[in-house]
Amino acid sequence: MTIEKELFRKTKIDFDKIFEYGFTKDQSLYKYSKNIMNNAFRVDIEINEDGIVKGKIFDLSFDEEYTNFRVDGNIGSFANQVKEEFKNILRDIRNKCFTKEDFIYEQSNRIAKAIKEKYGDDPEFEWEKFPGYATFRNKDSKKWYGVIMNVDKNKLDKKSTGEVEIIDIKLEPSEIEDLLKLDGFYPAYHMNKKSWISMILDNTISDEKIMNLIEKSYSYTIVYKNNANNEWIIPANPKYFDIEKALEENHVIIWKQSTDIHINDIVYLYVAEPYSSIMYKFKVIDVNIPYEYKDENINMQKVMKIDLITRYEKGKLSFSKLKDFGVNAIRGPRYMPLVLSKYINKMER
Repeated sequence: MTIEKELFRKTKIDFDKIFEYGFTKDQSLYKYSKNIMNNAFRVDIEINEDGIVKGKIFDLSFDEEYTNFRVDGNIGSFANQVKEEFKNILRDIRNKCFTKEDFIYEQSNRIAKAIKEKYGDDPEFEWEKFPGYATFRNKDSKKWYGVIMNVDKNKLDKKSTGEVEIIDIKLEPSEIEDLLKLDGFYPAYHMNKKSWISMILDNTISDEKIMNLIEKSYSYTIVYKNNANNEWIIPANPKYFDIEKALEENHVIIWKQSTDIHINDIVYLYVAEPYSSIMYKFKVIDVNIPYEYKDENINMQKVMKIDLITRYEKGKLSFSKLKDFGVNAIRGPRYMPLVLSKYINKMER
């Protein structure tokens, strides 16, 4: 990586400020010169209309370009002194004429700004070892819906090399399969390839297309919370309670209430092994009913009444299917992901 690329990494030029700094425009280039080392050398800086910075040093004694400061492994004190003078000029230009950006490439920064505007979420740089990696997290559920990473392109395509930025998002497996046939889409890097996909951020895919897909990924992180009618997934263990027998006798049953559930909320009962599936959908018709019961398996202090709405075929909403929608554990009452609720409602039609 050149000195210029290293120093101007993750920056964006402010063209108004470069004129104040002393740059002049020559056709499509912005130029600046300054003598250094007691006027023994001249530094010439050029910036193109894309904000790409290039610099040269000329030895004024011989009227020729001086390149020793760029030679790898050149540890001569004089060459290093010239190099440091050159870098000081570049740093000053960067600090006064450029603004800091979160990411390397323009599209990455545009997408990050669009996410901020739409969802209010800033990128979170969580790994010291990977300073270019950033997650986007739903503030309510704390779940990721996007991860931007800078990687060598050969991680995606063995025939290509060079640093690129990608964003990983979560989608339905069937949609991932279709998108992988298109340019700019790759099997997810560093994520589950069944439910995540990588999109390259080099303008191959339009911002609009990327944001539409991010919206789908975001939907996996939405939970029913603080709405008029919340939806819940609640575990049931057939070893301790024969729910099918109870429902044969009455479609309204009582169930342990251990969280802030309200009348008209929807409860999906996930029946553990040997079924390992959501098998019932109930509507809550009464809550906070005092009920003292305790044995070696359960301790109840209050219950709710739930009214059966729908039975589901065994395996139709299996645990492996729920994992596709971000449900990786059901150890107690949990909010239903919005995307899973939509899937179930569509399935019921």
